[in-house]
Amino acid sequence: MPLTLTQDRVSSWQVRKIAVVGPGIVGMPMGALLAHARICEGSESPAVVTIIQRNSKTSGWKVDSINSGRSPIGGIEPDLDRVVAESVKAGLLNASYDYSAARDADVILVCTQTDKRGLEPDYGPLFEALNGLATELVSRPAGNVPLIVFESTLAPSTMATLVRDLFASHGLVEGRDILLGNSPNRVMPGRLVERVASSDKVVAGLHPDTPDLIARLYRRIVTKGTLHLTNSMTAEVVKTLENAYRDVRIAYAAEVARFCDAQGIDFFALRDLANARLDDQDGASADPNAVPSGGLLVPTVGVGGHCLPKDGILLWWRALEAKEDTSRSLILEARRVNDASPAMTIALAESAFGKLAGRKVTLLGAAYRFNSEDTRNSPTLTLARQLIDLGAAVTIHDPYVYPTDQNLLKTNLSGVFTRDLAEAVAEAEVVVLCTGHREYIERRDELMAAAKALRGVVDACNLWHANDVTSRGVGYAGIGRGTAAPSSSLVDSVVAGFQAVEAGVANEVEALVTFLNSRYAADGFNRVKFGDVQRIAGTCVTGCRIVDPRPVAPALPAGGFSSRMVAVAAGHA
Repeated sequence: MPLTLTQDRVSSWQVRKIAVVGPGIVGMPMGALLAHARICEGSESPAVVTIIQRNSKTSGWKVDSINSGRSPIGGIEPDLDRVVAESVKAGLLNASYDYSAARDADVILVCTQTDKRGLEPDYGPLFEALNGLATELVSRPAGNVPLIVFESTLAPSTMATLVRDLFASHGLVEGRDILLGNSPNRVMPGRLVERVASSDKVVAGLHPDTPDLIARLYRRIVTKGTLHLTNSMTAEVVKTLENAYRDVRIAYAAEVARFCDAQGIDFFALRDLANARLDDQDGASADPNAVPSGGLLVPTVGVGGHCLPKDGILLWWRALEAKEDTSRSLILEARRVNDASPAMTIALAESAFGKLAGRKVTLLGAAYRFNSEDTRNSPTLTLARQLIDLGAAVTIHDPYVYPTDQNLLKTNLSGVFTRDLAEAVAEAEVVVLCTGHREYIERRDELMAAAKALRGVVDACNLWHANDVTSRGVGYAGIGRGTAAPSSSLVDSVVAGFQAVEAGVANEVEALVTFLNSRYAADGFNRVKFGDVQRIAGTCVTGCRIVDPRPVAPALPAGGFSSRMVAVAAGHA
């Protein structure tokens, strides 16, 4: 069993200063809400929160923005601007370029972005931040044992190996000089404050007392959600699984939608019937600004964001490193299905409106998510590059993204980007609705009136209806927008396929848990239990209902529908 902190040390815990490394979509709301909560833990004065941002060309401006009382997060973020302004005015929130600001912190939140490189994690920016942090903590005040909480997404085993070892290389020993914990975020752009306050949250650590300390702090801001205490590797598995399983469900829905598009079948009618049978419904078929959470999700132009494209790889990392068999991995197969979505959108557009080479095509929505400025891994940018390679003249519009956006720059697309909607559509022959921004609903009539050369609209995000377009003499096509009613046998087949996929994921997770425990669980406290993963993942608001492991029988195809995802789950791929 790991060393246990003395009761005196736990009961006398003081939180006078909190440092937050990284003012992104996780660090900014967490830091602002902790400051706004006026936390008095072992002190009569509320803890001061300092947010640390390195002085980079693309993000250094955030320090001045925060210190002037303005949130650096764009898009529509209810309440965040107010919380930041009030906390800065009260002297409880500030920002700095210097890691030395964390030297005397009692609690440090690490909210640095992590990524993948090929089939392994890319921890370059994270380790750069941790080395800067550790260098300062070597000179921390005598007797100070800072609690370091990772909000960043980490591959399972990272806390127990790479993170612990990095701090140890600076002479900072877990359980003696520092306490290492993790509480992977569940935030969502457009709902940052709401999600912190109301979502259930995992709190974990390498040390058995660490989750209790994190919970004492986080209960002040997670006011409507439940905190789930566990060990670090369980938290790492849960976080990566939640996103990996969503990726799987989108991939299966994409297979169903592609079949529906080929046959002219109404995917959304099929979706609602299937989800009713699965007793897992939502309102996303009718509302483009509702977050899909039912069984069969809503496929769009592709899967973007920071988490879904990488977290399945992170979950599998150690098993891939050990060259474990991947032939029945639905998580890895989902990446292949979803990566094909931009090309399938082009195929849908050309089927409806002819070849796009040499034609003017406008893509509406550069962000990956509605009402957000976040372009990380945006499938719109992939679609744009593919269209340019085909010879189309592409224009991209987004009301929230800036021309200096680093992902526009990385993809060499800033030159075809505009924030002027009338300019974006003025000469467009084909418009692709890529992101369900509210503005594209509210300004639809204005948009259509400005698009004098428009011949066709491709709705790739379930945003409009055919009559919105065809009544103006313009052609309409959309992902899943067929008109034929699905047959009862097709509904049966889709439901059976979904059940095969969810069983396949359960089997895959059970095997990964067994593998991780055999290699990386140092003691009983740090072992991962499948039941704990199942229970905690089930509290994710976007739906992560993991069934019990069971054998998978291949679903019989109906009316020509077959699924590679189902074949992989059944071992028949």
